Amino acid sequence: MLKRIQGMLRTFLKRKVFIIALLLGVILIVILSLNLFSKRNMPINQPVVVKAMKVIVKDTDVYQDYVGQVEAVNDVQIRSKVSGYIVAKYIKGGDIVKEGQPLFQIDKRTYEAAVSNAKAQLAQAIANYENAKLDADRYKILAAQDAVPQQTSDTATSIAKQDYQIVEAMRANLKQAEDNLSDTLIVAPFSGKLGVGDDLSIGAFVTAGQTVLCTLSSPDPMYVLFSISENDYLNMIKNGIDPMKSDVGKSVKLILSDGTTYKYFGKITEINRGLTQNTGTLSIKALFPNPDNILVPGMFAKVVLLEGHLKNAILVPQMAVQQILDKTFVTIVDSNNKTEMVPVKMGPRVGSLWVVEEGLKPGDNVVVEGFQKAPSGTTVKVEEVTLNSLGLQ
Repeated sequence: MLKRIQGMLRTFLKRKVFIIALLLGVILIVILSLNLFSKRNMPINQPVVVKAMKVIVKDTDVYQDYVGQVEAVNDVQIRSKVSGYIVAKYIKGGDIVKEGQPLFQIDKRTYEAAVSNAKAQLAQAIANYENAKLDADRYKILAAQDAVPQQTSDTATSIAKQDYQIVEAMRANLKQAEDNLSDTLIVAPFSGKLGVGDDLSIGAFVTAGQTVLCTLSSPDPMYVLFSISENDYLNMIKNGIDPMKSDVGKSVKLILSDGTTYKYFGKITEINRGLTQNTGTLSIKALFPNPDNILVPGMFAKVVLLEGHLKNAILVPQMAVQQILDKTFVTIVDSNNKTEMVPVKMGPRVGSLWVVEEGLKPGDNVVVEGFQKAPSGTTVKVEEVTLNSLGLQ
């Protein structure tokens, strides 16, 4: 019985070893097959694909942009010429008003009384003068007949002249009183838009020449004030561009804060006499039409000016330029499809392009996409592209 059991165990173990060996063989075959398949399908020294284009060589206008701020041509605080209480208000903040339109009425009763008093004083002065003139005329006739001394005639004539001067003074007083009465009605000095939140209410007391009743600014045209550096100004002059006299100063472009281009061109109207001491910049004002009231005082925008002309400038897309620390590089592809990272000196930016002043020559093929995976010496497959295909035109 024991021998029979031992025989059965030996048979089972032999079968188990056989099964394990069979499984190991199958696994080994699968591994070898996969390895062979992967080797057959593995690319051997496949070149890296990059996108490249020839450098652009053309005459180029160089523009420079500056941060500017919109200002009203006329921007004033409305003050009264006379003192008194506001009894009527004809406007509200934000209103658009016309020149001469009533804004406020100041209590005019005191000024009406002053006009009446001045008229009475003038009438009295005229009566006095007329009497004195009659006396002078009579004494002049009597003196000619030796009926009275000449001194009496001269005195009468002098009194008449004095009374005439009093009449003129009373006329001036009446004119002043009438002007004061007229000034109780505050009107808009020019057409424009009123400020919000700074206008007075009915019942407020106004002090002549001091109290601000409201603010008013003209909407069209508008100034844009900006500053350029000393170097930029010198570059313009060296390139024969006088901002005040050339056509450049008559075609100033404006880019609004949302990135859109303002549809009207402006012209330079004012240039400061010298540089600002604190900043070393030159302040300039350009005048822009504003018929649609898009520009408002205080708004920021970019002023674009032509700074110069470059003959046969070399340009590359800005996306091709690599900046590493304080160095600037561009990757080019040679005739053997090998890459080379070359140092370059960059000039001004022109839209989506960048002027290269040193480091490249006409005919160079510049990598615009894929240079990150193609260091110097890498064999590449070049996919030629254009500005249009890159969406940069």
